[in-house]
Amino acid sequence: MVTRHRIFNKHLITAAVTAAVTFQTLNPNSTNSPFINSIIRSTRALTTIISTIIDYKYTLSCFNLSTDEYRLALTELHLRSAKRILKMCEANKGIYIKAGQFVSGVKQVPKEYSTLLSSLQDQSVPYKFEVIEHVMNNNFGPNSLSEVFLSFDEEPIAAASIAQVHRAVLRNDQDVAVEVAVKVQYPGLKFQMKFDVLTMSLLSKFVGWSFPGYRFQWIVSEFEKSIASELDFIVEGKNLERIRENFKDNSMVKVPNVFWDFTTRQVLTMEFCGGRKVDDLDFMKQRGISEVKVAKTLAEVVAEMIFVHGFVHGDLHPGNILVSPERKNGFCLVLLDFGVCKQLDEDFRLKYCELWEALVVMDSNKIQEIGEYFGVGRYSRYFPVIFTGRTIDSKSSIGRGMSVEEKKNLKQELKSLKMDDISSFMESLPTDFLTVLRTDGLLRSLISKFGAPVTVRLLAYAEYALYGLSLKADSISDSALGVMLFRFKIGLRYVQVRLLFGILGLVSWLESIKHTSTRRLKDLLASAGYVVRNLYRPLLIA
Repeated sequence: MVTRHRIFNKHLITAAVTAAVTFQTLNPNSTNSPFINSIIRSTRALTTIISTIIDYKYTLSCFNLSTDEYRLALTELHLRSAKRILKMCEANKGIYIKAGQFVSGVKQVPKEYSTLLSSLQDQSVPYKFEVIEHVMNNNFGPNSLSEVFLSFDEEPIAAASIAQVHRAVLRNDQDVAVEVAVKVQYPGLKFQMKFDVLTMSLLSKFVGWSFPGYRFQWIVSEFEKSIASELDFIVEGKNLERIRENFKDNSMVKVPNVFWDFTTRQVLTMEFCGGRKVDDLDFMKQRGISEVKVAKTLAEVVAEMIFVHGFVHGDLHPGNILVSPERKNGFCLVLLDFGVCKQLDEDFRLKYCELWEALVVMDSNKIQEIGEYFGVGRYSRYFPVIFTGRTIDSKSSIGRGMSVEEKKNLKQELKSLKMDDISSFMESLPTDFLTVLRTDGLLRSLISKFGAPVTVRLLAYAEYALYGLSLKADSISDSALGVMLFRFKIGLRYVQVRLLFGILGLVSWLESIKHTSTRRLKDLLASAGYVVRNLYRPLLIA
């Protein structure tokens, strides 16, 4: 049966590719048409998804769901399918690369997909300079490159799925050279986006029809909202200015300035900011920059966005965060690419602050109450697992993970969940929740790369969640005394949280000392044994 489906799969792909190649051969100028290009790319996506569905259908039908063989086959199947989809995204380029990047940041997809698709973050397929020059002339008039800029580098310093960035020197009224970064959008993306998103929507429905429990329409809907805002650089410029204003007093964060006279929907001109990608660990070692301090600063920046500002940068992958060694503090973080930003609902922001307070002190009743507010009911018991790595009944302190027994019980509990339960959970969550889930997933991935302790993120979230709650005081009380009392209560909770993390840090330090001492004692005894054996060896030989 498996062999039969592979033969069918092979013939299906061959037929589709042959049709596309034949069409292009008979119509050599057809590749100039965005419509024909979209048809070819949609055909490639269709054959990829159909072959993946067939693979899942027939491969898994050969195994019993409760066996280890099934779990091993499923892992191999996820990996095989992820490679297939990665190859399709790389071939289709454009919006498909952006979609792959988006999916890689969704915490709920299998790790085989998120790991492989995350390689698309480094995708670089620059357009020829003639195309970029054409876009610039359309936006600023003929000869704009020579009239607007003193110099404009033909080679891009960065190339992504929807635009590329060129380094340039801008003219101004005082004839003073101003170094800028010019982000230029690729032509024809609006039509391409509509066609590609329609294709993705139809394919997601087809997957849902083939596997009733697997519903991915919510991912397509979120991606559509995300990509639509990215294609308007005026919106991105306004997002940039808002985040720049939010962090204007934070010396650890730098956000470039926008030059509005030279910014349109397709071109964004901004201050050039130097630095290296935040996951360039070798660079940080060479400059003596502490990876843990970078992790701590990044966690605090994300926490402040979510819990305090309520305005979140939704695409904080390594390519959009630079480490610059130019500040007095030793370094600062440079934030880039503000196309995907989300304004959180104020009620959501406050409830999310309350959720994190409850997660830290493990108030299971409060967690359940907030879960009801978010519309996920019984699934709220999994909030501690998702965010802090503990079960809702865990007796271990925050940051300590789960005991062996807790892991065993959770594994048994999760076996009873079907894919339909997971789909229902994701569909029930507010869109704001999906935004913070994705942002949190990107942050956790970076902190893991830095090798920083998990408490760095947990403490930042707890601290800023309580600070975010203190802002509620202004809206719930008209009296200065009421505001002061409310903030006093929040302050006491913060002291409690700091003590909790302090004790946790002390225990961790003592365990580290114990581990180091035990290892040194073993080494000492081994060395002593070696010396004694060598002393007595001549006597034994005699």
